Amino acid sequence: MKRLKISVIGAGNVGGSLAQRLAERELGDIVLIDIPQTGGMPAGKALDLQEAGPVEGYDARITGSTDYAATEGSALVVITAGMARKPGMSRDELLDINAKIVKGVAKEVARYSPQAIVVVVSNPLDAMCYIAWKASGFEPRRVLGMAGALDGARMKTFIAEACNVSVKDVQALVLGGHGDTMVPLMSCATVAGVPIKYLLPEDKIQAIVQRTRDGGAEIVKLLGNGSAYYAPSASVADMAEGIIKDQKRVIPCAVYLNGEYGFKDVYTGVPVKLGAAGVEQIMEIPLSSQEKEEFQRSAESVRGLIESLKKLGHLS
Repeated sequence: MKRLKISVIGAGNVGGSLAQRLAERELGDIVLIDIPQTGGMPAGKALDLQEAGPVEGYDARITGSTDYAATEGSALVVITAGMARKPGMSRDELLDINAKIVKGVAKEVARYSPQAIVVVVSNPLDAMCYIAWKASGFEPRRVLGMAGALDGARMKTFIAEACNVSVKDVQALVLGGHGDTMVPLMSCATVAGVPIKYLLPEDKIQAIVQRTRDGGAEIVKLLGNGSAYYAPSASVADMAEGIIKDQKRVIPCAVYLNGEYGFKDVYTGVPVKLGAAGVEQIMEIPLSSQEKEEFQRSAESVRGLIESLKKLGHLS
């Protein structure tokens, strides 16, 4: 049986570790793409991963190239390309340069894989999803971003630490933009079904909320050079598996809203059902008045980035 092709655009830390996770889950054959200036780097990483197959027991065919023609016919394309956030750099400062990169990538995806589902990882995430959607010409359900999957994983980690329990028993949900204005929903946070408010005092709960919002920046600061890639690649692999295997997984992702939650013409993070068609359903959940206000601020922040993209000439 012919295996599906998954292309990862950007063979850096996120892209390389993602290719490894996709191969180990045997979700399909994998193509790593990077810019011509990187020379044989994507091919070298691909060969290294291919040679790990006999040890790890996967049969995925992994190739690397600087030519988008190698991605032709991909069922799923993940865009990790772009400049990584550096210490002291806000996500907004990445806007102009990464918009140019993602716009160019999306056009190549549409050229070689017109039926693909696209998952965006590049930052600022929500704005880059909007750019990818516009540049590709794809219907919105086929262009989504990795947001709440990662933010929720970070939040679960912090809750598990605070409660001294297994992360397997923690449930958490984060809405809104993938950045400083994200909305960790403590009303939905539970440990084995027990609401977190019964397990932790309010000051510890608020500390978890803030640490979740600062999750990416905390790692950037600790690394000193670069940004997170283990948890982001794991989060994308989960999304990819839900799509490729048509699992109907409910995962918070950055998606296009057209009236849901009261927002139109904006990408932001909400829980969605993922399957073979991409975004198969947007789940609308009740929010408290405070959560609604925070979500409104977060969505407006993303809208501000979209307006900036228009002023910069990236959107007509």
